Amino acid sequence: MLSGNEVNSLLNVVLALIMGGLGLSLTRADFRHLFDKPKALAVGLTAQMVLLPVISWVIVQMGDLSPELQVGIMILSVCPGGITSNLISYFLKGNVALAISLTVLNAVLTLITIPILVNIFLLHFMQNGKEFQLPFLDVMYEIMVVTVLPAAIGLFIRDRFPAVAGKLEKPLNYTSTGLLVVVFILKIFSGESSGGTGLRFADISGLFPYVILLNFLSMMAGFLSGSLFSLPFNSKITISVEVGLHNTALALLIAGNILANHEMEKPALVYAMFSFFITFLVAWLLRRVEKVLFKNRAAESPKEG
Repeated sequence: MLSGNEVNSLLNVVLALIMGGLGLSLTRADFRHLFDKPKALAVGLTAQMVLLPVISWVIVQMGDLSPELQVGIMILSVCPGGITSNLISYFLKGNVALAISLTVLNAVLTLITIPILVNIFLLHFMQNGKEFQLPFLDVMYEIMVVTVLPAAIGLFIRDRFPAVAGKLEKPLNYTSTGLLVVVFILKIFSGESSGGTGLRFADISGLFPYVILLNFLSMMAGFLSGSLFSLPFNSKITISVEVGLHNTALALLIAGNILANHEMEKPALVYAMFSFFITFLVAWLLRRVEKVLFKNRAAESPKEG
């Protein structure tokens, strides 16, 4: 059985492998897309960086959660996007270039936003919040080492050695996904002394309404933001997915590895159990509704002429 420190170290490796796999999939063209359609990018980033924490703040006020669980949900809200959200955008024919752009920018922005916002959450929700304060530069460095640096290495390999990147990308993604599942299993079923969280069925049932509401409302906020600014449907669905699906591995890194608080990890674990399926289902339903509306508009347009 692994120790708690070994499980945390494994999580660091997994997150680095995930980000390395992202880097291997990037090209210079992906970075040009950052500026091709700045309105969609700005809408997505605003929804992720501003609306998500606001939505989460409202949700945690609705019940009788412990301060640790409230902070855990708030931490989840500042860890948006990830490889899985890019995959869903691809399957649902969303704007994949926008999805990748949002993921890349988030990896950089969270170096600053996470230390600042998490310290605010700790001060607000925890009576001893000052004792939990994250050292800004240390946290920035730790996040950079397991997110931005591996992505940069993957990007370098893709740019200089594309054949090598092509051979590495799929095996690396499969390996990181499998290891992430192992980490989740250890976090859920192992005892606290072995790197687990002591998660019980009561924790799952108690947190389920909050994390699923966060998942759903985040998606709706992303989609409506895109609608408000008249973005194309494929961009709206992508923003909805990117805002709605959170990077649980990064949330576990903050709550478990850095803050060393098992209670704060629980919202991310419960969220991870259901969020992929709910995000895919809601996005698929939005896509189906859009197709029906498009057919109806197409059928009515000759009559209007």
